[in-house]
Amino acid sequence: MRVVLAEDHFLLRDGMTRLLQSYGHEVVAAVDNGPELHRALIATPSPDLAIVDVRLPPDFSDEGLRAAVAARTLVPGLPVLLLSQYVEPLYAHELLATGSQGVGYVLKERVSNGDQFLETLDRVAAGGTAMDPEVISKLMARKARDSAMSHLTPREREVLAHLAEGRSNAGIAAALVVTEKAVAKHIGNIFSKLGLAQTDTANRRVLAVLAYLNR
Repeated sequence: MRVVLAEDHFLLRDGMTRLLQSYGHEVVAAVDNGPELHRALIATPSPDLAIVDVRLPPDFSDEGLRAAVAARTLVPGLPVLLLSQYVEPLYAHELLATGSQGVGYVLKERVSNGDQFLETLDRVAAGGTAMDPEVISKLMARKARDSAMSHLTPREREVLAHLAEGRSNAGIAAALVVTEKAVAKHIGNIFSKLGLAQTDTANRRVLAVLAYLNR
């Protein structure tokens, strides 16, 4: 995998670079500010993934996000994983507005779990989605007033959150300590209540949920 990395903290940037290289990935650019990130994303031929800190110099506001959104406009479908210390649903909304394939938004604290982080990278690079559980909770809270969401039971809301995180039926069953059959039934109810078409493809299922949360 060819990766463009943008992170202003040297130790975290260096640590992620070493982690990626140890697993056979190539870090084709490692930058620490917004302008350099924009140049790297445009100049690098078809990177497989961009790992981007939302807040970068010079202003430490949303330079990373802006560069990622601009790059996805020029290179539709460019996989981007946003990293942030903060839960801000607006960032997820803006990234999803460029297309719901190959996007992710996770908190930096998740990087401490190497296996989980690498699994997230693979999912996003393959065109999937990876949203931090706390981000999903915020998005769902914003939709709580929606009449369709109000029809979901507490358990269905839990399952919906796990779906949006990208979990499989087996993963959801393990997390909630229920059977896969029960999970499948909840998912059927969720899609029916939200008016979303059912599909056997896990990635499309997640994209449908995120598309609903983002509209």
